[in-house]
Amino acid sequence: MGHGHGHGHGHAGLSASGAHQGRLAAALAISAGFMVLEFAVGFATSSLALISDAAHMFTDVLGLGMALVAVVLARRSGPTFTRTFGLYRAEVLAALANALLLFGVGGYVVYEAISRIGDAPEVPGLPVLVAGTAGLVANIVAFALLRSGAQESLNLRGAYLEVLADLVGSVAVLISAALTLLTGWRYADPIAGVAIGVWILPRTAVLAARSLRILFQHAPRGVDVAGISARLAELDHVDDVHDLHVWTLTSGMEVASAHLTVGPQADTSDVLASARDVLSADYGIEHATLQVEPREHARRCEQLTW
Repeated sequence: MGHGHGHGHGHAGLSASGAHQGRLAAALAISAGFMVLEFAVGFATSSLALISDAAHMFTDVLGLGMALVAVVLARRSGPTFTRTFGLYRAEVLAALANALLLFGVGGYVVYEAISRIGDAPEVPGLPVLVAGTAGLVANIVAFALLRSGAQESLNLRGAYLEVLADLVGSVAVLISAALTLLTGWRYADPIAGVAIGVWILPRTAVLAARSLRILFQHAPRGVDVAGISARLAELDHVDDVHDLHVWTLTSGMEVASAHLTVGPQADTSDVLASARDVLSADYGIEHATLQVEPREHARRCEQLTW
């Protein structure tokens, strides 16, 4: 019976989030600075749109902060005998926490905006316009910093979606401020608040679903587990493939394990090498634990109930 354990991660062993730690920190600093500005101007002018955008930017700051802490924890806390996978799941938990925060903020913004529609206060357009423009610039910079990492990491994608939602919120603030400044229409501000809240919620649901998929250890999206089983079964001297599991540890780190039943003439080293090559070259799975076993040992697996 032979065992094989192959692994290799990009970015010198970092997770997908860890490779973009510097960009994440820069986006956090920018968002925090302009969040303070938007809150100050929003409360000074009673602008719900600006306060809503600042509140959402607060979740950006909190979310970016959690994402950054998760990356640092994952990098500094490697595998141990009690934490055999380290703390990489902290990144996924941060993404889920971000989604819950966005649900709360989005719901609050919609509720508060609707309650104001019947008695909309006067909002000075010029200060809101200036603050909204500054917030838009900040969000564009943060958006650019996180865009590439969002394609690789669920944790960064959570932060990226928050910044993207806030960018749209800044546009809504600018439109409402312009309408208020040019026409004096009082309802532009609360309507913009509703628009920001409604835009946030469906994107948050997608992020939460993707985070839960990883936490429940479902197979990665786009990975054909049945196809992997069939491909491994086609290898020379492999009679059966069972106990095949494929899951995501954190974004950019897919993991697999499997038992391969072989005949008496099989060279286990060759079977292990071929199986690792298939998983790596055909499915992008670099970390795999494979057990090659003769038929009599495979019967033990049949007795397992899960």
